[in-house]
Parts: sequence; C-alpha cells; structure tokens
Amino acid sequence: MTIDSLREYLTVLEAHDDLSRIDESVSWNLEASAITMLANERDARIPLFERTEAARLVGDPYRGSGSRPWNRIALGLDLPRDLSRYEFYEAVIDRLQNPIPPTSVDAADAPVKERTVTGADVDLLRFPWPYIHAGDGGRYSNLHTLVAPDPDSEWVDWSYHRAMVHDGETASVLLLAGEQTPNLYYYKYERRGEPMPVAIVVGAEPAVEYTSVMWIPTDRSEAEFAGGLKGEPVELVECETTDLRVPANAELVIEGEILPDARRDEGPFGDYFGYMHGPRRSMPVLEVSAITHRENPIIPFCVEGSGVGYAENSTSSMEAGCVGPDATLGLRTAGFDVECCVPWTSTPRTVYVIATDRSEPGYLHELANFIFTTWGMLHVDFFVFVDADVEPTDSRAVVEALALHADPDADFHQFGVETMPKVPLNIYQTPSEKGDIQTGTSKAKTAKTYIDATRSEPAPDRPPELERRARETLRAAGVDVNVEDALLGDRPPRDEPTGGWRR
Repeated sequence: MTIDSLREYLTVLEAHDDLSRIDESVSWNLEASAITMLANERDARIPLFERTEAARLVGDPYRGSGSRPWNRIALGLDLPRDLSRYEFYEAVIDRLQNPIPPTSVDAADAPVKERTVTGADVDLLRFPWPYIHAGDGGRYSNLHTLVAPDPDSEWVDWSYHRAMVHDGETASVLLLAGEQTPNLYYYKYERRGEPMPVAIVVGAEPAVEYTSVMWIPTDRSEAEFAGGLKGEPVELVECETTDLRVPANAELVIEGEILPDARRDEGPFGDYFGYMHGPRRSMPVLEVSAITHRENPIIPFCVEGSGVGYAENSTSSMEAGCVGPDATLGLRTAGFDVECCVPWTSTPRTVYVIATDRSEPGYLHELANFIFTTWGMLHVDFFVFVDADVEPTDSRAVVEALALHADPDADFHQFGVETMPKVPLNIYQTPSEKGDIQTGTSKAKTAKTYIDATRSEPAPDRPPELERRARETLRAAGVDVNVEDALLGDRPPRDEPTGGWRR
C-alpha cells in the first residue's frame, strides 16, 4: 500500500497504536509545543490536536523512537518498522536509485484545492501556526516543503526552510546562502531585481517531506525521487497565482513571491542545537498571493531542540532516516568505498560518522574534500571516519574508536581554514560572527574538521567457528535470540571471517 497523504500516514500510525487524538481544546501559543515536547522526551505516541482554531495541528509526526529513529519514517514508505538500520538504509537506497516522474492532475481532483483564497481575502493568521518556544521571535511554519524554480532552466527545487509569520499577508523565510534555494534567490533573482515565485507546501505526503530534506544534487528533480521513494508517481497540481506545480494531496499550500531587496526580522528561534539562537536578523520577505487547503487541514510542526542527546523530533529522525541513506548513496555514486554515512545520534545535524573499508590518509582527505566542497554541507561541522566493521550508529562504538584509534596530534584535521562557510546558528559563535544581514551567512570563514578514527592496523580476525559455538552456547543456556541480537547490536550476523557490519 502506498501512502498518498499525511492523513493516510496518520491513519497508519493509529493502526500501530502510535497516534494520540487530543480532543480537548489546545492553544497554538506554547501549549501544543509543550505537549509535543513531553511526548518526544517520553518516546510517547504522536499527538494530533483535533481542536485548534481553523485547522488541526500534529506535533512531530515523523519523530522516531529513541532507539530506532527511522521506524516511523519506514511506516511512511510502507516499509516494516522493525527493519534493522542496515535493512532500512538499503531499502531506501534501492528506491532512490529508481526515480519515478510525477504526474499532473486537474484542480478539481486535487484535495488541496478544496478551499481557495486569493488576493485581499488572504489571511495567514486565520491558521494556528504554533508559537513553539518561549522566546521565539514569532509563530512559525517549520515542517513543510518550499518549492522554487530556477529562472534559467526547467529545474524546480524542493527544500526545507522555516517561515516566521508576521501578519496576514507576509512572512520572513530563513534563507542561508550556500544552500540551493537561497542561492537561487540571492545570486539570480535578487541580483536581477526580480521576485522569486514560491509555494510553501504544508502537510505533504511523507515521501515529499522526506525528499525535501535530502541532499538531492542541483538540477535533479526531487519530485522524481519522491516518486521513487513511494513507488508511484507523485501527483502535482498547478498553483493559482504562479506557474509552479505542487503536491495535490497536501493539506495546505501558501503561494507567493519572495521579494528582491526586501527584508523583515526573523528569529530568534529555539533551534536544533537545543538553544535559543540569535541575534534577531533580517531575512527575505514572502508576500502571499493565495492559500489553498483541504477542509479542516492538518498543520504539522516540529519542536526543534528536543532532539539533542536525549530525545527525538521530526527533523532529527528525518536526518537519520532520510539524509543518512541519501548521503550514503551519494558517496557510493561518487565512487567512494563507503559502508554507511550516518548522523551522530546526539547531534544529528552537525556531526556525521562514515564507515569505510579504506583508511589510507590520502583517501580520507580526498573523501573529506569531496564532502566539504561538493555538497551543501553548511550545517555539518565535522565528520568522524571509522572502520567498516564499526557500527556507525552505535555511539559507544564510535567513541571507543575515537579513544583507541584517533591520535589527537595526527588524526584531527582542519579543512579549508579560510574558505568554508559557517552556518550562523552555532551556539559558540559570537553575535558579530553570526551574520551578514543580506544573505544570512556567517561572517566567519572557518574550518570544517574531520577525525580519522580508523585503525592503523587491520582488526584481528574473529574465527567464525568460535562465534558460531558462542551463539549455540548462549542459546543452550536459554538466552533469548532477541536478547542476543540486542547484545550484538542492530546488525545482522556476519557470515564471513572478516567484513563490515552490513554484510
């Protein structure tokens, strides 16, 4: 069964006893986010708030469990939620390698066109955009897909940039130069004095949401990769006031233009680092021309900051379950011998771990050069390289590799000391370092870092016969196989004397 909408996905969650319908009245003003954060911290069911003004809210719908952050991502793709991470990664990678072009539907057949408001009747404040953290600069839409076209080609980019609502007709959008959509705006549209047509797709089907956060290369169609993920074409419908096409099964679409040389305040915001970041900065202005939506739409939101070390949220889980497989595929496609590329569990948007069979210093430097100069790695400050037989999703195993194999003098490498852009959200940056108000990028040009935590010598072989006998002895002693698997980690048993964890 393919999942064609957010509503179908929530129905699947409910069938798995993973959804809580909250029927009492809940305010968008901190209350919905407080309940959601508590659910995140307790690894509880996903809260769907049935009684908020003019629409419903759902808090962190893609948040996975603490031990298996990809499990609800899997449900959104009609994959078993009990897959090991390796099995899940390989399934997602296989689908990404088989993209499917989207199809078009008429407005009459598009659920997102059940209600259409244009011109002077547009009112963003009619909807319950949540005030998420005490101290935020305003109310936000922060779990959506931003659709924007390249003015020089047929390419249309799908991305993930939060928007702070100012009034009924305008919002400011966090566009940090160095990423795909911001580069279209700053270096093409604004330089030509032209507005950038955009659509913010709120409550899209899971495959669309997942693709929006992936590192899909420039000029490639996220719509096609979303089709590959779900196994069927994504249905698109034309906007009312622009030539853009948007997912027809979304809950709500905001149409408009991001104006050239116009700015409004954005932030501060309690971001994914777990802290309130600032200072308040000027960001490009979205002027809304139309809003289309379903009857009684559902607006998803993410409580950023609850995924730092002790809990999951939608973006931390999507980093693990969507960006990880996509990054692994990207590195393999580029010709690198990579077993797996995964976000560090505690800080999923700043640190990544790469397991590889190749540990020569020159090879790792070449791999780091590809990562930091080819991809939009604005948010990731450093990578840790480990051997292929180290489980990169196991924080204890990675720390052990760091402690045993990373020489503090020889294996910690700064990369591109004067050339690498720095995201202006880092808690350790001073206010003066944080910002160029024109493009949102940090004033600091600084190093990225990679750590070589691979062994200098090959690991000793573990005789497979000895391992087999150990397993049999445990079973004879009454050790449950599930307990045994837990002790051995989230990886299938190796059937060769040597080899990586994924074999």
